[in-house]
Amino acid sequence: MSITVVLCTYNRHQSLHTALNSVAASVLPESVEWEVLVVDNNSTDQTRKVAQEFCNRHPGRFRYLFEAQPGKSYALNSGIREARGNILAFMDDDVTVHPNWLHNLTAALSKDEWAGAGGRIMPEWTFSPPRWLSADSRHAAGPLVGFDPSPNAGRLKEAPIGTNMAFRKDMFEKYGYFRIDLGPRPGSEIRNEDTEFGDRLLSGGERLRYEPSALVFHPVTSNRINKEYFLKWWFNKGKSNILQFHTRQSTKYKIEGIPIFLFRNLVVWTCKWVFAIDPAQRFSSKLSVWTKVGEIVECYRRSLEIRKRAENRSALERA
Repeated sequence: MSITVVLCTYNRHQSLHTALNSVAASVLPESVEWEVLVVDNNSTDQTRKVAQEFCNRHPGRFRYLFEAQPGKSYALNSGIREARGNILAFMDDDVTVHPNWLHNLTAALSKDEWAGAGGRIMPEWTFSPPRWLSADSRHAAGPLVGFDPSPNAGRLKEAPIGTNMAFRKDMFEKYGYFRIDLGPRPGSEIRNEDTEFGDRLLSGGERLRYEPSALVFHPVTSNRINKEYFLKWWFNKGKSNILQFHTRQSTKYKIEGIPIFLFRNLVVWTCKWVFAIDPAQRFSSKLSVWTKVGEIVECYRRSLEIRKRAENRSALERA
């Protein structure tokens, strides 16, 4: 078995140094060949210098790749193409990994039974959460990057998260790469590029494994602990949901391309937001409202786009 750790980065040279230090300390059997591929997604800070430092310090272990096309999915796909391993593991530039992370995450993938794996992501708090936020809620897990679906190892029923997942490389050959219309890029915080790929495999009948001993630690930074950040994150998550799952949306009852049930959901969550007493419950309901608004906005945008394409085709046919 050979492993490539794909780490995409953009203008985070300080946290990148910490992340690379942690993965450099990985402990694996001597029989396993492994490398870390740092994909620089057009950074303008000292990212290249930091990556080169590790390439020089650990020759043959670290490699540097520059991807000029802005957008995380472009960087991920470039990393997949350039990876030498037959197992690809993914981590982000603002995390630290346990020394046994890489081995524990990938060990089971040497068997054909598993197409991929995900590990536990632990948010690292250095301060107490505010009253309006329940740190253990699902609404906190997304923006603060947490993933802990079970205390036990076993089959995953949901897609793993990008900073702690691994797949056999042939899964990308079989199912395609990460979608370039998903994933953060300049001017857009649309995400879901990671979970969409995992869902693609699950829909195809592939088996994904959860390994809670594969630990990644994600810092909870103060700039994320404000309501505006959470509201924006969940609004964009709503838009991402439509981009990812639009083919599963009912086509029967719609208004301007927007499924009727989204309006019903919006009303329900608005009532829960207005009448909730507990601060954390109230804000959680508000985040659900923002998610539904994001879904409605994206459905309407798609409807306009489809209508415009139809009008253009009609005009060409008349001409």
